Amino acid sequence: MPLPKVEPAQYESQLARKRERIARDFAEFELPDIDLYRSPTSHYRMRAEFRVWHDGDDLYYVMFEPGDKRAPVRIDECPMVSKRIESMMFELLDVIRPDPRLRFKLFQIDFLSTLSGELLVSLLYHRPIGDEWIEAVRPLREQFGIDIIGRSRKNKIVLDTDFVIEKLDIDGREYSYKQTENSFTQPNAEVCRQMIHWALDASKDAGGDLVEFYCGNGNFTLPLAQNFRRVVATEISKESVRSARFNIEQNGIDNIDVLRMPSEDLSLVLKGRKETRKVQGLALEECDFTTVLVDPPRAGLDDETVSQVVEYQHILYISCNPETLRENLREITKTHQIERFAIFDQFPYTDHLECGVYLTRR
Repeated sequence: MPLPKVEPAQYESQLARKRERIARDFAEFELPDIDLYRSPTSHYRMRAEFRVWHDGDDLYYVMFEPGDKRAPVRIDECPMVSKRIESMMFELLDVIRPDPRLRFKLFQIDFLSTLSGELLVSLLYHRPIGDEWIEAVRPLREQFGIDIIGRSRKNKIVLDTDFVIEKLDIDGREYSYKQTENSFTQPNAEVCRQMIHWALDASKDAGGDLVEFYCGNGNFTLPLAQNFRRVVATEISKESVRSARFNIEQNGIDNIDVLRMPSEDLSLVLKGRKETRKVQGLALEECDFTTVLVDPPRAGLDDETVSQVVEYQHILYISCNPETLRENLREITKTHQIERFAIFDQFPYTDHLECGVYLTRR
């Protein structure tokens, strides 16, 4: 994880520069007024990973400057992580440091927290771990009120659960999300809430049915279901699909189907060019898919997926990479007009910025 400099006094000026950059980089498009969503200025990351550095008898966290993995920077305070993480991360090292069963070849510690205070800690080792490690680590669960996972090569030990439950209030309704260790989740929970609120508002009049590609654990899927008669979502990660289905059931939502299959396969199914047992009984032919939601990785949408999404009347595009978003929009805007454009400051004090675009067919 790169090393940001958390400077709350500089936050607004840094955010203004990000906004100016987006307006400049997307000047070729007919952008509406940009919706701007801020982050908390400190304690904004719900999950974080830290390398653990061994220096004689000392043991401490390190991070690296962007683009430089050779010069570790010692971390003795960390105002970017949630208060729950920062309140115990250094004390945890104090307990690990004198115990060879816990510190020997420990190279990384991962934290996954929630707004309500749940915390899951993963200890990663360059050696086998087993019963002796379990005996040494188990008291830490009670001492810090945390769940713990140990990882080594081809081995995962869970004490006693490998997930947390995040609860987000979205426009007056609380949604519960199972977030599993080592699976993707939005790191900035407050900005995540704003992203979902924006997507809900942008698509409120779309009507019909929604198809979603890259749905993850249902982060957008669950709240957006209220705007549509039916939602059909795809995801290829087995763990994310399990979490999404768990979340659907826990939140009592009955108009969502999550399929574990590539987005291109579902597109072929919807066109009648592919058959699969995965969609048996879903009566997809009865759906009126007016809207598609895509939340792709940093590489953006490939050409084939772009050709799929432009077939829908409305497109909700959540992007973690403005550069690939711009490339995709050059093709998409040949058929669709940008109605809403938002920027979400998911990672303050860095150059990174997330965007949301809502488009309607011309």
